[in-house]
Amino acid sequence: MYQIPAMTKLINELTKLPTIGPKTAQRLAFYLFKLPKEEACKLAESIVEMKEKISYCKRCFNIAEGEICYICSDEKRSDNILCAVAECQDVIALERAGSFKGRYHVLHGVISPIDGIGPSELKIKELIKRIKEYSTKEVILATNYDIKGDATALYLAHEIKPLGVRLTRLAYGLPVGSDIEYADKTTLLKAMEGRREF
Repeated sequence: MYQIPAMTKLINELTKLPTIGPKTAQRLAFYLFKLPKEEACKLAESIVEMKEKISYCKRCFNIAEGEICYICSDEKRSDNILCAVAECQDVIALERAGSFKGRYHVLHGVISPIDGIGPSELKIKELIKRIKEYSTKEVILATNYDIKGDATALYLAHEIKPLGVRLTRLAYGLPVGSDIEYADKTTLLKAMEGRREF
């Protein structure tokens, strides 16, 4: 197989995806090879279209087609409550629960000194600016319950509390050490309902 450069190149590219090791990449490459050319082209076109059309919302830093995402442009949403999450996938997970009617702010990561990620690498300054600009009444800290998520929540609390804003954190309905994006709808609903002062 390693005598076939096109296949080797595809396998190498696939291994760059999260959770995809060499064996899985090889299986995917052969699956794609067996697809009819039209279907493989559709997949390739959808990847290119996604890269061309989707960017980050200028307000909340969630993914968006255009300058502002669908949540920030929804006039029925409340500016009084902001939910700070680590990644865009967390927004999707919380939206699945269907109970939150405020707005989000995506930090694009969590504080992790071991990985070289400090507060300045995250969208924390932008969060503070939004809180002041929109006279936010409550900020929900929706980071994962693990060391990095806790460190980020503590740092945010230190920065936000002096602003006189109510600060809550999702309840422990989420299993400790798990990721928000993998939680089921009921667990997320209970976690949102049971949030507490932080």
